[in-house]
Amino acid sequence: MPQPTALRAAGLAAVTLVAAVVAVAVTTHRGRSHRELPPAAGKWYHALAAPYPAAKPSKGACGVTIDASTMGVANPVLPCGVKLYIEYGGKQVLTQVVDRGPDVPGRQFDITRALAHNLGLNGTKTIAWRFAR
Repeated sequence: MPQPTALRAAGLAAVTLVAAVVAVAVTTHRGRSHRELPPAAGKWYHALAAPYPAAKPSKGACGVTIDASTMGVANPVLPCGVKLYIEYGGKQVLTQVVDRGPDVPGRQFDITRALAHNLGLNGTKTIAWRFAR
C-alpha cells in the first residue's frame, strides 16, 4: 500500500503540471498578447455613416447600453458584437456592432457619439470599414 506522503506528493505534482500547462496555453493564446489589436481581414468597404442623434442613454438591440461613452456602430445586417475597423479622416479605430439601424435610406451605419468624436465625424459622411479577425 502506498504511503500517504507519496500519494500527497503525486497529487501535488499532478496539480503543478496542470497549472503549468494552463499558464503556457494562456500566454501563447493565438500567438499574441491581449493588448495587441486583431489583424484586419479582407478589403475595405465604403459606406455612409452618421452619428446617433443626441438622446438619453438606452439599451441597444444587441444588449449594450448606448450612452455618451459607448464606442460602437449600428448596422442592420452585421451580427451583434462583430469587430470592425472604421476609418475616417486619417484615423482608424477598432470597434464593434452594438445596435441595429440605421433607419435612414442610403445610410449603412449609425456611429455612437463617442466614436464619432474620436474619428472627427460630423454629419453624414462616407467612411471606410473592414472586418477584424
